[in-house]
Amino acid sequence: MKKTLLPLLLAAFLLLPGTASSQTQLRDYGIKIGVMKPGKFNAITDVPGVKVGHVTLVEGEEIRTGVTAIVPHEGNIFRNKVPAAIFVGNGFGKLAGSTQVKELGNIETPVILTNTMSVAAAMDALITYTLAQPGNENIASVNGVVGETNDGGLNNIRARVVTPDHVLKAIENAKGGYVEQGGVGAGTGTICFGYKGGIGTSSRALPESLGGYTVGVLVQSNYGGVLEIGGVPVGKLLKNYSYSKNIMQDADGSCMIVVITDAPLTSRNLERVAKRAFMGLAKSGGIASNGSGDYIIAISTAKENYVTENQPLYKPSELHNDSMSPLFMATIEATEEALINSLVAARTVKGYKGKVAERLPEEVIKRVSSGMDLRNHFIEVIP
Repeated sequence: MKKTLLPLLLAAFLLLPGTASSQTQLRDYGIKIGVMKPGKFNAITDVPGVKVGHVTLVEGEEIRTGVTAIVPHEGNIFRNKVPAAIFVGNGFGKLAGSTQVKELGNIETPVILTNTMSVAAAMDALITYTLAQPGNENIASVNGVVGETNDGGLNNIRARVVTPDHVLKAIENAKGGYVEQGGVGAGTGTICFGYKGGIGTSSRALPESLGGYTVGVLVQSNYGGVLEIGGVPVGKLLKNYSYSKNIMQDADGSCMIVVITDAPLTSRNLERVAKRAFMGLAKSGGIASNGSGDYIIAISTAKENYVTENQPLYKPSELHNDSMSPLFMATIEATEEALINSLVAARTVKGYKGKVAERLPEEVIKRVSSGMDLRNHFIEVIP
């Protein structure tokens, strides 16, 4: 069979009808991104101690927004700060607290994701939360970390309905294990590749021969480009992609990516990990457009690397540079899969001013799965 026939076969499969379903992850359709195995939950919570909580706000026909909280460990985060780094893919955004993270190389609060107009409310809540923790009675400075995307397409973002109490509730709701994905929490009103976006997550568990570490990723998808799923050019085949109609067509948006690992890393190597997450975004078809705020926060939860105020000297453990490549690969795979999971788990939403964001059609996902099978079947005969 000739190479030119494969896109035609894929296009034919993509256009076949399908039915609704409750599948919430790409793997439910038999599509596996990359070659590494996921953790038990295929979620950021596969990293021991990590918890995620949501508050989803849906009110009337105008409000479609929310909050997602990522808690790195169960202790007092301010007293046991975690090594961290930030990489900016495209800086059209408002990542609060980023300069201190870059300067000191650690994070001292839960990480909050919400909408653009609610960053201040989230910062207020993080200060309240941190001051209330036992042992923090005398602190006079809190560096909260809050990321955002603009959900103003489906949500009346000017109403600013997110309050500090909503953020505190998201932190309170945080738990390990299964993570709800799609149009929940900070992903309630987001749009990705022209379809309903949202919260997505995935993980990779390295074998003992490669250290036995876990890498978990959580994303808030709200960006444009040319959608690809496992290398299949879905956006191109469906002729549904940014600038497909005219050169001024809006492709702007944002994407927040949080990467957490239990590998012993400091901010230097965490920044290297964060850069690889951006490669996962690119593999999904994201283009980091001019108006996109694309940020990656990378964190290590290795207890031996906690930053505490009583340390006269900071003597962290650091994985050797030569051992970093498996973590890079795990990060790329988990990021790509988390982004696609945010689409797969989402459902059609009608929101502000009647705008509708359709779910990525299930028949498309199914035909991609069939197309991938075809591609694998013909791999030896395609020149």
